[in-house]
Amino acid sequence: MSGRLAISDVSPVVSAGSHPAKAVVGEHVPIAATVWREGHEAVAADVVWRHEDGRTPAVVVPMVLADAGLDRWESSVVADRVGMWSYHVQAWADPWTTWLRGVQAKVADGQCAAQLQADLEVGARLLERLAAESRMPQAPLLAAGRLRRTDLPLEQRLAPALGADIASLVRRSPLRDLLTPGPAHRIWADRERALFGAWYEVFPRSTGGWDASGAPVHGTLATTAADLPRIAAMGFDVVYVPPVHPIGLTHRKGRNNTLSATADDVGSPWAVGSQDGGHDAVHPQLGTLADFESFVAKATELGLDVALDLAFQCSPDHPWVREHPQWFTQRPDGSIAFAENPPKAYQDIYPLNFDTAPESLYAELLRIVRFWADKGVRIFRVDNPHTKPLAFWDFLIWKVKETHPDVLFLAEAFTRPAVLQGLAKAGFTQSYTYFTWRTTKQELSDYAAELAAGAHFLRPNLFVNTPDILPASLQHGGPAMFALRAALAGTLSPTWGVYSGYELFEHRAVHHGTEEYLDSEKYQLRPRDFAAARAQERSLEPWITRLNHIRRAHPALQQLRDIRFLDVDNDALLAYVKTDPASGETVLCVVSLNPYETQEGTVLNAAAAFGEPEGHLVLRDEISGELTKGSDAMNVSINPRKAVAQILVVSHV
Repeated sequence: MSGRLAISDVSPVVSAGSHPAKAVVGEHVPIAATVWREGHEAVAADVVWRHEDGRTPAVVVPMVLADAGLDRWESSVVADRVGMWSYHVQAWADPWTTWLRGVQAKVADGQCAAQLQADLEVGARLLERLAAESRMPQAPLLAAGRLRRTDLPLEQRLAPALGADIASLVRRSPLRDLLTPGPAHRIWADRERALFGAWYEVFPRSTGGWDASGAPVHGTLATTAADLPRIAAMGFDVVYVPPVHPIGLTHRKGRNNTLSATADDVGSPWAVGSQDGGHDAVHPQLGTLADFESFVAKATELGLDVALDLAFQCSPDHPWVREHPQWFTQRPDGSIAFAENPPKAYQDIYPLNFDTAPESLYAELLRIVRFWADKGVRIFRVDNPHTKPLAFWDFLIWKVKETHPDVLFLAEAFTRPAVLQGLAKAGFTQSYTYFTWRTTKQELSDYAAELAAGAHFLRPNLFVNTPDILPASLQHGGPAMFALRAALAGTLSPTWGVYSGYELFEHRAVHHGTEEYLDSEKYQLRPRDFAAARAQERSLEPWITRLNHIRRAHPALQQLRDIRFLDVDNDALLAYVKTDPASGETVLCVVSLNPYETQEGTVLNAAAAFGEPEGHLVLRDEISGELTKGSDAMNVSINPRKAVAQILVVSHV
């Protein structure tokens, strides 16, 4: 920008300020700017930070010169409550530092008191100004008087001005000339769950078990609530349920996505709407609205957020089709167009048309979100947001936050990078990512670094699988692959998630070369016997529980912005360090990418990453409990039959 002092390249700023950056309450948000002026005079900078409620006084946070060669200044701010915050960088000429550097340089050059007489008088006047502006006159007036004492040696005249008391006072009450404010930028602060949490996806209708003949029984919200203690015990923070609404009959899909359904087929939950109601109703076989509220209450009691799927689409039987045909696309023959992603066709789903009657459609969809928010839902997982206009999400999300500022939105945005990022900028709290398809050392390190660099606007949720995505790595990698992918997701990102069945190593695809599950739960009931799997030691639950416990215990794993990769002389080992800016805690993760064989290697610069001298660093593996000496050439060995990773922290034993 142009001004008396130059302030440029301010961060975080999203799309030139057209959208707010993101933070969560308690998070240390880095602020940076390039600040300079002509000549050699010293400059300094602050961050002015305030909540936009109009009542809270602004806080001025000093910046530090992080890179003198690039004139780069840095600081950090912390939001103490949810809402919109703003900040601006202000730069100023620093006459005291300019004077101090000049005098010290001249003294070092051998100049005497007579040669410095003018400089000493300038210093005295600055100290008198400091006395007036700081309202702490004793020390600066004493130092000013000493500078004017011509009967004393130069060293004694300078001593008080160069002493610790004046330095401390100047830090607290700096002298500012040519104060130049930069433009204001916004940061939306969410609650902590927006950044850190573990998600578990469950289909309520699959929680009913089996009848006496061995046939699956349709689950209810009550049977799902009975499974919540197991989910909470594994350390999950969010239980995510697909749409709980009535499901249409017209063109209902059968098992494994067949086009012809039998009378026993339950259909896809994403084909929303029937004669029993639409988006503000509960499927009769799941229960009632009161049952849903009881389910939310039980989850809340266990410390779980409920995330509800927000699928803005309809079955042909949805009441909106009859009552609001203007919200759909009409074909030339008068019929309504069903959803397509050629060559895929979804005859059981009618997409909404956001352009034919946007005002009434926007209002109705806003009503739906607020309806469920009033029932206790504080997180919405949004189905296929990239198939709806960006302007709609910009409207909906911020309208919801006007009345429910703690509501969060997860974008199921498996789409092009520009679209995925655009949704995040428009206000989505979190996003699905391409993690599922990143498997090599280079792919994982590059992608994690990319996510960390974009942490000011895009928060990743690293789901290891979904009902739609059974990646090839899980189909063929065996149980250790399930364990290592969980380790990667849970330590690379502060938020990760699993779809039910992951803990049972479900890995069978409908056919070779596809990512679709065989007997997909999207189209049929799929009850599971988790207790039997645990009893037979065929369950990943113990590892997931341990991983989530470690995540909760270490703040370094709860942040996204700071991640550094360390060199390892084995492409099957990935090593990275995460540091929490608040506590200073550092965690080193070493994860094997090979689920079959023991991998050995040397991790370079491990001791330096912890800021400890080599030979004095003792690390504890949070998985095994074993102690090891940290060094700048640290040998590691990971046997996937025992553990797929090491999560190392400083041991104080």
